[in-house]
Amino acid sequence: MGRDVIIACDFASAEKTFEFLDKFTGRKPFVKIGMELFYAEGPAIVKEIKARGHKIFLDLKLHDIPNTVKKSMAVLSGLDVDMTNLHAAGTKRMMEGALEGLTRPDGTRPLLIAVTQLTSTDQETMEADLLIKEPIDKVVMHYASNAKDAGLDGVVCSPLEAGKVHETCGEKFLTVTPGVRFADGDIGDQKRVMTPAEAKKIGSDYIVVGRPITAAEDPVAAYERCVSEFCD
Repeated sequence: MGRDVIIACDFASAEKTFEFLDKFTGRKPFVKIGMELFYAEGPAIVKEIKARGHKIFLDLKLHDIPNTVKKSMAVLSGLDVDMTNLHAAGTKRMMEGALEGLTRPDGTRPLLIAVTQLTSTDQETMEADLLIKEPIDKVVMHYASNAKDAGLDGVVCSPLEAGKVHETCGEKFLTVTPGVRFADGDIGDQKRVMTPAEAKKIGSDYIVVGRPITAAEDPVAAYERCVSEFCD
């Protein structure tokens, strides 16, 4: 499986989303639909973007008791997305239930990945807010190992941790990394960031890029720059 750039379509409405996607008259980018857009527009937005020829990462980060997550994933499996996720902190049992629910009767399913620690979290906030005293690197690797043991395809992690995840869980275990910015760009509210070229070098399989593309003066050019730096 080759590397790919996923655009975070963090818009508040279908109108703004399609206004953005209409700019891409050539290559159809892989897009991420997060909570804001999904909660505003519901499953219909997923079906419409899919019908336009885009691959979709449905980023809802499920985290609940195992049975609830299993049933929810069974619903999401009908949307024909290419990737979806949950929080690894929900335990191996929850992740196993999610995988079971996501798998269709014919055995097919989207890729399922687990969030380890959000890229807005650093050691200080993890200790102060979550009372997790272990080093963040150790926590991420433990969560990644749990996800692999549960049968998941990979994890969402900082690009700073992608190489170590591969060392811990194997090269085929996918790393999906937000927190990617151009060298000459603003890092926004992210705390653990890296450029597309650096993410490629360290071993990220997918990078998720939002504002450096969506807020760019020329989003298509910014996307192609990302593809050039990360995929080529």
